[in-house]
Amino acid sequence: MIRVLVAGLGNMGRSHTLAYHHDPAFQIVGLVNRSAVDLPPELQGYPLTADFPEALHRLKPDLACIATYSDSHADYAVAAMQAGADVFVEKPLATTVADARRVVDVATRLGRKVVVGYILRHHPSWQRLIEEARALGGPYVFRLNLNQQSSGPTWEVHKALMQTTPPIVDCGVHYVDVMCQITDAPPVEVRGMGLRLSSEIAPGMYNYGHFQVIFADGSLGWYEAGWGPMMSDTAFFVKDVVSPNGAVSIRMPDSARSDDIDTHTRTSLLRVHKVASGDTDISMADEPGHQALCDREAAYVARAITGNLDLTRHMSDAVQSLAICLAADESVRSGQPVKLQESPWAR
Repeated sequence: MIRVLVAGLGNMGRSHTLAYHHDPAFQIVGLVNRSAVDLPPELQGYPLTADFPEALHRLKPDLACIATYSDSHADYAVAAMQAGADVFVEKPLATTVADARRVVDVATRLGRKVVVGYILRHHPSWQRLIEEARALGGPYVFRLNLNQQSSGPTWEVHKALMQTTPPIVDCGVHYVDVMCQITDAPPVEVRGMGLRLSSEIAPGMYNYGHFQVIFADGSLGWYEAGWGPMMSDTAFFVKDVVSPNGAVSIRMPDSARSDDIDTHTRTSLLRVHKVASGDTDISMADEPGHQALCDREAAYVARAITGNLDLTRHMSDAVQSLAICLAADESVRSGQPVKLQESPWAR
């Protein structure tokens, strides 16, 4: 049984904790959160502390699940590995490429497992989208976005996230990872633009942005993300992959809402359009919801640990997708394209 300590009990942390609670491969030995938190009844019996380093030392877990804010991910992951634990860490892996590489280097040196929370990798619909897109052949045009018309508590969470991380990085790593899995070509250049649309966020941060990434095989990627009560819920969810031979698209029902967490992963319908033979619709009506995906992700973590899976490529991919999104943020702030031929993750 894998003894797990969970740090961070926001939306994702609670979902991961529920997954560990229900999975017999895990035993939760403690929870960490910096402030008081309301938990569902099944989680209220676990010991709760605000001190992550102290809990690591006292509880000596086999696994640390890190679902805190992004600026603590790298330090917490390294501390957990140095304390003898494997790590599951929510995306993004870090807030800088150097910190992401530091996590990977420590994992390699100490022989620890690090699984990054790329939940779409465990989603059968997204797995099918990647399979169908690769079958079409490149080069590709990727058109992906996820805008959220957030208000109330969700807007408060978004404002807290934006103290360190803009939306195009926080959400973008998921979808850039999908692009990279489909083209399997290295990125060459990133061009980004962003705008601060609210006085409620700090100067120097922006809550809307989009970027373009150029890959070595000629593929082009576009990603857009915006958070806040001012965002439109028209065309908030665009998921298209286009090639010379056709396209694969995710179709959402008209009832889909941008502030529904399940909308971030749910697909409803895949449409495969082929130039030679027309359209085929693939129903995804029975796909897993958000909690079921977290359950699948937990099961993968258990397999990675007990089966001693080689996570070298997994960690490298996590650094690569982060590097692309951070290059987009750099481009937003500098107003200049960012070349990626000499990116640190590539060395």
